[in-house]
Amino acid sequence: MLFNTIDYIIFLPVVIIGYYLIAPKYRWVLLLAASYYFYMCWKLEYIFLILISTLIDYLCGIQMSKHESKKKRRPYLILSLVSNLGILVGFKYFNFFSENIRLLFEKFDVSVDLPILEFLLPVGISFYTFQTLSYSIDVYKGKQKAERHLGIFALYVAYFPQLVAGPIERFSRLAPQLKQHHKLEYDNLANGFRLIIFGLFAKMVIADNLGLYVNQIYEQPEIYHSFSIGCGLIFYSFQIYGDFFGYSLIAIGSAKLMGVNIMDNFNTPYLSRNIAEFWQRWHISLSTWFRDYLYYPLGGNRVKVLRWIFNILIVFVISGFWHGANLTFLFWGLVFALAYIIEKGVNHFLSLPKPENSLTLARLLLSVKTFIIVTIAWVFFRSQTIETAFDMFYYLGNNNSGDYQNLPAGTIMWVVLSLFLLTDLLLFNTRFDKWIQSKSLFVRWFIYFLLIFTIIVFAGVEEFAFIYFQF
Repeated sequence: MLFNTIDYIIFLPVVIIGYYLIAPKYRWVLLLAASYYFYMCWKLEYIFLILISTLIDYLCGIQMSKHESKKKRRPYLILSLVSNLGILVGFKYFNFFSENIRLLFEKFDVSVDLPILEFLLPVGISFYTFQTLSYSIDVYKGKQKAERHLGIFALYVAYFPQLVAGPIERFSRLAPQLKQHHKLEYDNLANGFRLIIFGLFAKMVIADNLGLYVNQIYEQPEIYHSFSIGCGLIFYSFQIYGDFFGYSLIAIGSAKLMGVNIMDNFNTPYLSRNIAEFWQRWHISLSTWFRDYLYYPLGGNRVKVLRWIFNILIVFVISGFWHGANLTFLFWGLVFALAYIIEKGVNHFLSLPKPENSLTLARLLLSVKTFIIVTIAWVFFRSQTIETAFDMFYYLGNNNSGDYQNLPAGTIMWVVLSLFLLTDLLLFNTRFDKWIQSKSLFVRWFIYFLLIFTIIVFAGVEEFAFIYFQF
């Protein structure tokens, strides 16, 4: 079930009404059933993968809580890691490894017949796997007490607003809220619907319309002029931001209707002064997960320079591979790693001062530099193959004889609106629900009607699934 469908528009109010009508102590039952139904609407049988992960990590957590020493807890942590990552690797990466091993042997004239499994990638498997693994690791480290209530733990794993594309929540933050007896409050309902409407606007009006142009450019870059290709690359930066930012707002808003606060996943990332800051502002729940559960355990920056470089490369390459079983994602992670290391090295050797947070010329130039690097990296993220990515760069620099691609009607408007999102409501640096609260009643309702009108009238003619659903 997608957020931008009639099914969800019907599903969500039914769940919210039932949530406030039912006795608080039974609400977890309703939410768990709704969450499983939400997921099974996509593919019924894959619910068993969530059930397996839930049961294994629940039992491992209980067993770890019975022992004080990490040595005795370790076997249960290993069981959790192996089982969850085994499922993830089996469904997401088996064919990738199988195909590349076959190609490797072919280079030595050795024929190897390895199986290729025919199945759909389970939606959201990377997200809920990381979410439940964070619980197991925290219990192992003694940072989190094991949850005894199987239903609450299952709801934490499968909570439908953020089940398939995050944000990736920690148990210590989400589970206590799922246990609370939330009362029906106007502010929660108002802010929840505000975020949902604005999220749908970002996704359906901005991202989907830009996606029409982006798809044309990526399908046949050889026939377009370099200028048109450059526009396509920039538009994709806006498209993926509007798409994922919009999804996150809908997820946050859906949970807010029930009094549950999910973490913000974005904070004006394209205004970042460097790549390090970009990853503190983009997909925050994932970047903090890698920081806490991979980068810090590797030693972080408290090691020698060569080891630090190794740590950065490992984190970014694995982060890229997390997004998909394709060499393009490895290159994407590698681009960010190299940019991160080079920027840190330049700042260290030149002892450059940090620009002020205020909007200055220096800050603006640094943000433009970061945006260019990120846009280059997105080419690998968007391309189906490495060859396609390099073709894009080739035609970008050499196709001055190609045809100009006429911008679709209204595209300039979508770019302007994208810039509006990029600057986070004209540099107010605040979330839409908080920003609009400061407006008068007339202005608020004018904006509501304007957003709803644009969603109805200007929604993309093609239905685009949320980009991050494939991960």
